[in-house]
Amino acid sequence: MNQVDITVVEDAPEAARIVAERLVEQARAGGHVVLTGGSTPRLAYELAADLEPDWSRVEVWWGDERCVSPEDERSNYRLTKEALLNRLEQQPLQTHRMRGELGPEAGAKEYEDELDGVGVFDVVLVGLGPDGHVASLFPNLPALEIADRDAVGSAAGYEPFVDRITLTFPRLCSTSELVFLVTGENKADAVARALVGEPSPETPGSLARATEGTTRAVLDRAAAAKL
Repeated sequence: MNQVDITVVEDAPEAARIVAERLVEQARAGGHVVLTGGSTPRLAYELAADLEPDWSRVEVWWGDERCVSPEDERSNYRLTKEALLNRLEQQPLQTHRMRGELGPEAGAKEYEDELDGVGVFDVVLVGLGPDGHVASLFPNLPALEIADRDAVGSAAGYEPFVDRITLTFPRLCSTSELVFLVTGENKADAVARALVGEPSPETPGSLARATEGTTRAVLDRAAAAKL
């Protein structure tokens, strides 16, 4: 499994700035960008919108979604809409929302249909849970083993405990660049297991590597404390 290029910065805002600059670079170049939810990337999205208000060259996807309405405060789409999309002057060429309100199975099937014919992603952004999960691929759950589908429904292995839709590992990792953005001391154990430990389904992040290019991790000092 390929190595991870690790960048450690002083704090979470600096980590967000580095990721924002990478997203902006891709927005200007065009292609396919996969975004993530959670609190950590919000600032990166806000900064990216300020740096480049024209995202009309890229198509935007999501790595996972909670099975809630897009207006629900737990929705990854809502977070991205508030932090990024609503701030743009030019919207993405296409915005491919996971329709969590359809439920895990129907929502996953619809997303698979939408992904049909899409090649390698250009950038995939992921976070990392304290338990080591990425997207909605949780430790030791069946979704980790699925290799013949692009998206599947998944039970929640971490709060909020609602059903999910997630890209599978083969689809998530089919990218020219996979970028971890991880901050906070509560992630330090998971970071060490995911980035320098042995690959294991007990830490799904250890299995997340770009199959077509580079895997990067942007960490603040707190998250990197146990490397």
